[in-house]
Amino acid sequence: MAVQPKNLEQVGKIVHAAAQLFARQGYHGTSTREIARIAEISENTLFRYFEHKEDLFWAALRSRLSGLELRKDLLAGIAESASPEVVLPQFLAQLVDTAILRPELLRLIAVAFIELNWKAAAVCREHLSPMFSAVNRYLARNIECGKLRNLDASLVTAALTMTVMAHPEFSRLITGTPPPYSDSREAIRVYAKFWLDVLVPPELSRSNSMTATAEAPLD
Repeated sequence: MAVQPKNLEQVGKIVHAAAQLFARQGYHGTSTREIARIAEISENTLFRYFEHKEDLFWAALRSRLSGLELRKDLLAGIAESASPEVVLPQFLAQLVDTAILRPELLRLIAVAFIELNWKAAAVCREHLSPMFSAVNRYLARNIECGKLRNLDASLVTAALTMTVMAHPEFSRLITGTPPPYSDSREAIRVYAKFWLDVLVPPELSRSNSMTATAEAPLD
């Protein structure tokens, strides 16, 4: 149903409360009654705007996906075929910042695929495919021209993304200690170094290192 402008704020409160609860408790573990309570409205009022609980979940996920796109500097680097040493840190930086600034998004995506998988792929594809397809095409071009190892570009794209999504918690599971970085800037540096070491062929890596050394200013 159409929402009048005066009611947009109320709808926003409902969607915000839903996103928080669905991310924390999952779809089946969250009730519309609880969402209404957090949004400070009655459950009947909630159903005036969202006929079904599932409609509210997709609205919550879309609200967290809204506006998510590749940054201008990253798009420019991809368009200009900048070197992987430039583009990969930019992509990893965007992933790290997204995880920090949109902490509920990753959990909502996981809930969507685990509990509502019949629609999750279509919703996520609508918002995420343009981003990841652009990165995948960039990687494929660099693999084809030998700037990166001969690997499946889609696997590399997925692996880069999963590093940021999964590494912090898996690091604690594996080592029992926090990840080996102190803040987001250091995380980006660590991830970028790891993936460039993995993906750039050794002969190119040595050549780039020698060039950087030769171009470094003398003290």
